[in-house]
Amino acid sequence: MSKGYSLDSVKELSGGDNEFIVVLVQTFLEEIPPDLDNMAEAVNNDNPQTAYQYAHKMKPNLQLFDIDLLKEIKQIESWSKSGKSKEEILPILNHIVATVNKAIESLKADFQ
Repeated sequence: MSKGYSLDSVKELSGGDNEFIVVLVQTFLEEIPPDLDNMAEAVNNDNPQTAYQYAHKMKPNLQLFDIDLLKEIKQIESWSKSGKSKEEILPILNHIVATVNKAIESLKADFQ
């Protein structure tokens, strides 16, 4: 079963420094859950601009951990300019939330 993340880019960035890897993982686990919750809340409250801000903020961390959601994050970002209803973006949000939560649980299991 896939963990939902990869440490390849993290290891490359760290230059093999295991303590730095742990710091990156801890930072991810501290920052991403509230950002994810805030993005979901913004979508549910039909606030595309705030959703954009959180999606944009999370993008580099998701990419660093090879969590393949770039297309979906860009869809959240473009929602802020599209004028589409929140109902049209909810399936994408739900996919992002499920995918990121899977990676979070795997990281917690692997690093705690």
